[in-house]
Amino acid sequence: MNTAPQIRHFAELKVKVDPPQEIGHAQHGQRRVIPIIGGTVQGDGWRGKVLPGGADYQLILTPRMANLDAHYVLEITGGELIYVHNRAIRVAEPEITERLIKGEPVDPAEIYFRCCPKFETDAPSMRWITERLFIGTGIRRPDLVEMNFYEVL
Repeated sequence: MNTAPQIRHFAELKVKVDPPQEIGHAQHGQRRVIPIIGGTVQGDGWRGKVLPGGADYQLILTPRMANLDAHYVLEITGGELIYVHNRAIRVAEPEITERLIKGEPVDPAEIYFRCCPKFETDAPSMRWITERLFIGTGIRRPDLVEMNFYEVL
């Protein structure tokens, strides 16, 4: 008999973002690009920062659901780099989604925000994360995205 996988907290991220670049309603939905301008990351026994230059490529599929596709780089203490590719879905009632799009604060309890980050690094102390699966939760603030990542054991 197989047992359900367990999870272990890996890191908390606070990702600072600029106002969205609104592409508009394209072929597949409402396209937006949210520039990532910095932030922090804190893990168990390690920490670092989110480097500016990444972005979250969003596609609002329906009035309720958005696909998020973020690419950014973490710099951990000692200068080692970790590339992050984080795919997520965000689901909320249409009026909540509209408030998020306008950059208004909303109650995180009203939003389903889950992600699957993948990592690439040559950092000896963190190379193990390239060989694991992770899931996460997120909260969107007007100028910040707060996320917690969990290793699937």
